Amino acid sequence: MPSADNKRIAKNTMFLYIRMLLSIGVNFYTVRVIWQVLGVDNYGIYNVVGGIVLMFAFLQNAMIASSQRFISFELGKGVTGNLQKVFSLSLTVHFLLALIILVLAETIGLWFLNYKMNIPTDRMMAANWVYQCSILAFCVSVISVPYSASIVAHEHMKAYGYFGIIDVVLRLLIVLALIVIPFDKLIVYAILVLCVSLIMRLINSLYCRRYFSSCHYKYYKDKHLIKDMLSFAGWSFIGNMGFSVRDQGLNILINLFFNVAVNAAKGVASQVGGVVYGFASSFQMAINPQITKQYAAGNKGEMMKLVFTGCRFSVILMMFIAIPLVMSAEPVLKIWLGDVAPFTVGFLQLSLTIALIDSIVGPITTALQAIGKIKKFQIVISIIMVLNIPLAWIWLHFGGSPYSVMFVSIFTSLIAILARLLLLKEQLDYSLRLFFFKVVLPLLLTFGVAAPCGYFLFPCFPHNIFGLLLYGLSTVSVTAFSALFIGLTRNERVLVRRGISKYLHI
Repeated sequence: MPSADNKRIAKNTMFLYIRMLLSIGVNFYTVRVIWQVLGVDNYGIYNVVGGIVLMFAFLQNAMIASSQRFISFELGKGVTGNLQKVFSLSLTVHFLLALIILVLAETIGLWFLNYKMNIPTDRMMAANWVYQCSILAFCVSVISVPYSASIVAHEHMKAYGYFGIIDVVLRLLIVLALIVIPFDKLIVYAILVLCVSLIMRLINSLYCRRYFSSCHYKYYKDKHLIKDMLSFAGWSFIGNMGFSVRDQGLNILINLFFNVAVNAAKGVASQVGGVVYGFASSFQMAINPQITKQYAAGNKGEMMKLVFTGCRFSVILMMFIAIPLVMSAEPVLKIWLGDVAPFTVGFLQLSLTIALIDSIVGPITTALQAIGKIKKFQIVISIIMVLNIPLAWIWLHFGGSPYSVMFVSIFTSLIAILARLLLLKEQLDYSLRLFFFKVVLPLLLTFGVAAPCGYFLFPCFPHNIFGLLLYGLSTVSVTAFSALFIGLTRNERVLVRRGISKYLHI
């Protein structure tokens, strides 16, 4: 790749990490306060009720993939004339999609909430308030997708980072307001989250209209383009439906077999896992547009180099946080939340394990989407993800613990990685053997050094805030050295050293 592209990826990654680090700090504080202010049951209600709405997220995720792919593809071809058409058609489709989601949520979803969910009777009114606010907030986020996709495709990650910081600050203000507001805190929280969604929708649209001429809506009739976009989105819809069923369906299964307290435990663990996954997804967000643009420009070899590099760096970045946090999960949760609900520690450790496994798939998925032939890929991945539900139900039916659903997810995630690699080989005929020796083996060796060191170092430090910080720094240092000398290629080591030296002015 040209050095300018490498510099752009590095610069974009830096902005995204600044955003992510602030988000981690604020999220840890807000979850603690929300946990204490709402209480375990109300937190569990918010998690499981919001999960019903998120069951429709596969529709939104399908269109996110479609919008980003087509906008990035047009930019990669160097043809800007179709950008406004792609954006405008995408916005039209998203308005229609938001309407479909609203209808489904107000019929099937509302019936399921009121007649099938295991929610205390005296909290049903609050649960319905949460549900309605969550629906509206979700529809607003659906309509915002073309704007966010344009920012990412144009690689304006500085702005994307700033917007993320604004969103985090607003959510922090919500939490602080909850402490003093005397009304039903669960209802107030849901209303304020909706307000934040509306504000962020306005900020994104104003920025795009100001800096991208293509983001001015104009009515177009292009049957061929809209057919391509809907076809791509339709198959993405199939794949994302599998993930939605896995993530939110497992929450509902836990609610049906146990209670909202267990949902609260899994909700906290999933939220932490999602935040930690940001270490991988932030890097992937910076590199993904380049993967698509390299393919659009016909540089398939460069695209696969980016995929290999992206997979390695994504997993290594996840190791920095996942390894020490898995080992120290119990004392960290006690310091963070105070009273820890049963199963929270185990759920957190398993959520981090799943996040670590899934961190490798982002660049592979982007490569498959860049090629555009995603029918078989989405069907296969959707089937694998949906298998989580019957397998988890069988395990729970025969007396399995709440952790059963997580063990099933780990198994299916591993199967899904292998499936993606085989499907990509069909499209590009790259070497699976090369992928194993260049990506999988270095990562396994890095983990094989870092994880045991993290395990043996943990008892050497006191389990207070200062001791845990020292333990975390020690484990991150060991992981960094093992990654530098085992996980990265020679050229990547040189680039990392140059970057560190330049940053430190050495």
